[in-house]
Amino acid sequence: MKNFKKLFALILALALALSLAACGSNSSADNTNTDSDSDAAAASYKVAIVQQLDHASLDEIRLAIEAELDAQAAEKGIEITYAEFNGQNDPTVLAQIGSQVVDGGYDAVIPIATLAAQTMVTAVEDHPIPVIFAAITDPEAAGLTGIDYVTGTSDALNTAFIMDMMFAQNPDIQTVGLLYSNSEINSAAPIAEAKAYLEDKGIAYVEKTGNTTDEIQAAVSSLVGEADAIFTPTDNVVMAAELSIYETLCQAGIPHYTGADSFVRNGAYATCGVNYTELGTYTADMAVDVLLTGNVPEYHVMEGGIITVNTETASALNADYSVFSTMASTVEEVITTED
Repeated sequence: MKNFKKLFALILALALALSLAACGSNSSADNTNTDSDSDAAAASYKVAIVQQLDHASLDEIRLAIEAELDAQAAEKGIEITYAEFNGQNDPTVLAQIGSQVVDGGYDAVIPIATLAAQTMVTAVEDHPIPVIFAAITDPEAAGLTGIDYVTGTSDALNTAFIMDMMFAQNPDIQTVGLLYSNSEINSAAPIAEAKAYLEDKGIAYVEKTGNTTDEIQAAVSSLVGEADAIFTPTDNVVMAAELSIYETLCQAGIPHYTGADSFVRNGAYATCGVNYTELGTYTADMAVDVLLTGNVPEYHVMEGGIITVNTETASALNADYSVFSTMASTVEEVITTED
């Protein structure tokens, strides 16, 4: 009988041990699955890309952002899905997009150009959605600094250098046309800098503005016969109109100096500025870092220094641009394209 009791007790002890081991095993499996699910969820991100309007510069930036998001996702073994939105340069449309971004469960928003950035920052201010803007010439003037969920890239323009290019090409310029949109915050500081530069040299200037393509075309027509050369900063309205105005300027013998190489690819004469593919790539890298770390750094000013010349326009103007090679280490030659 004693042996039976000992055997029974041993059996009970073994059964209890096996039961506890089984419970421990199930608990560990549950924890493992939970952690795995959490990791999978954390490795999937949804990004909204909001382009202010269609034109070559902003298209180039958007395409570079998308390509780099794809590349970063593949490299880091994460999933990044993105949706494209276009504001058509309309504040009402952009505000509607902002509501869609907030309601759509996006983890980050990348607005391209100033009005798009300002609208997205306002839309998400009560929601934990970081904003990583692209191509803001003057983030401080645009009210995009000092906000803990906002960062991005700046294509700040070296206005004085572009004006130096203008006078190196033609020291005899008497009057400079300043062509821009007065609705573009991007244009305000460079136009002020251009005026100060010209006033210091005692050179006359005439301002012409427009807020639509038709108005820009009319402004260009009025500059014919008044200006010896024209300067436009990184102005989205003028950029959208460039293909419709460059032939008028070529026929009038007026070189158009601009703030970005996309203008030059659409027929303007020359620029010195940033590479927008590089800017888009850098912006996407910033966005991925924000998504992965939660850290939102200060905005980054892209380096410029690349002179771009449209050789077809130079030929139409009978302009010898060899002087530019003494001003920069890189002079890129392009022809007119319609994209």
